[in-house]
Amino acid sequence: MPYTEAPGIRVPIRMWADPSSVERAAMDQLRNVTMLPWVHGLAVMPDVHYGKGATVGSVIAMRDAVSPAAVGVDIGCGMTAVRSTLTAEDLPDDLGRLRSRLEGAIPVGFHAHETPVDPRKVHGLKTAGWAEFWDRFTGLAPKVRQLRERAGRQMGTLGGGNHFLEVCLDDAGAVWMVLHSGSRNIGKELAEYHIERARRLPHNQDLPDRDLAVFVAGTPEMDAYRRDLFWAQEYARRNREIMMGLACDVLRREFPRVGFEEWISCHHNYVAEERYDDVDVLVTRKGAIRAGRGDLGIIPGSMATGTYIVRGLGNPASFNSASHGAGRRMSRNKARKTFTQADLVEQTRGVECRKDPGVIDEIPAAYKDLSQVIAAQTDLVEVVAHLRQVVCVKG
Repeated sequence: MPYTEAPGIRVPIRMWADPSSVERAAMDQLRNVTMLPWVHGLAVMPDVHYGKGATVGSVIAMRDAVSPAAVGVDIGCGMTAVRSTLTAEDLPDDLGRLRSRLEGAIPVGFHAHETPVDPRKVHGLKTAGWAEFWDRFTGLAPKVRQLRERAGRQMGTLGGGNHFLEVCLDDAGAVWMVLHSGSRNIGKELAEYHIERARRLPHNQDLPDRDLAVFVAGTPEMDAYRRDLFWAQEYARRNREIMMGLACDVLRREFPRVGFEEWISCHHNYVAEERYDDVDVLVTRKGAIRAGRGDLGIIPGSMATGTYIVRGLGNPASFNSASHGAGRRMSRNKARKTFTQADLVEQTRGVECRKDPGVIDEIPAAYKDLSQVIAAQTDLVEVVAHLRQVVCVKG
C-alpha cells in the first residue's frame, strides 16, 4: 500500500508521511478531524505539519459541511508559474537590477498599489469577468464592505511571510517566473468573521476542537460562507494573475523579444465540490493542491531549494491531491532563535534575494527536504520540471 493508515475515530487517516515523524500536536489535530460526524475521509500529505485551526498538509472531505478554520485565513492562497522563451544565457551576471525592477512593479509586505491596477493595461491579461467580480463585493459579509478600496489597491500585491516572486531556471536552462500569494487582507477578514461565527453555533459546542467548528448545508450561515469563500478564492486567483502580468511586463521591458507559454496556476488553501465513492463532498485542501489526472501543479520548497512543476496522477485515495510545498520543519520563532544572518547568507548563496534578519524565519533549513517530499508522493504526481531560483523577492 503506497500510504500508511493511522487509526482514526470515524475514518482512518491516510498518510503519505511517516506517522512517527509528525509532531504530536499535528497528529492530535488530525485525529480530532476524524471525530467529526460529517467527515467522509482524511488524507495527509508528506509536507504535513501543525497549523492554526487545522493541520497544514491535510485534505478533508466532508458531507454537507465545511470548517472555515480548516480552510485557513489565507483563502485561495496558491501558486502561478510560467515558462518564458529566455534562457540562462540571456540573463545578466548581476541580477540586482532585475530584482529591483520586480520589487518596484509589485508591492510586497504591507504595501499596496497607490491606485488599483487596471487589468486592461496589463499586457496579455484576460479581462473577462472583472466588472462582475467586483460587483459581487457588495454582497459579501457586512463586516468587510468598508474595505472595498483597500481590497482594490491590494489586488496585485505579494504580501509577506512565505509568499514570494521568483525568477527560476529549469534543468534545460529555460527561464521561469514563479509566484506564491493569496487573498491578502480581504481574505483574512472574511475568514476570521466566519470562523468566529461558526464557533458560536449550537451544533459546534461539543466538538473535540472548537477550531473545527463547521457550517452545515441548508443553513443561512453555510450559504453566506460559500458566497464569501468562493469570492475570496477568485480574488486570490485574480491577484496572482495581476502580479504575474506585471512581472511578465518587467521581463518584456528588460528583454523585448521575450515570449511566454500558458500560465500554470493552482490554489492550495481552498474548498472544492467533488465526488468520491459516489458521494458528493466538500473537499478542503489546506496546504495541498489538486492532483487529478493530468492536472498541472506547482510544489515549491524554500528560498534556495527550488520548485517542482508536477502533473497529477489522479489518485482517489488522496482525494486527487498532492502536497503544496516542502512544509515547515520548525516554527518561525524557533527558526529566528536557531539561525543567524550569516546562516541565511550561506544558505541562499547564488540567489539574488533579501539576506537580512527580517527573513531569517524563511531560511531554507526551517523547511523539510523538498526532494524527500516529492519522493514520498510518486503515486500522486509525476515531475514535469525542476526549477531553481536565481532571484527571490519577499516581503
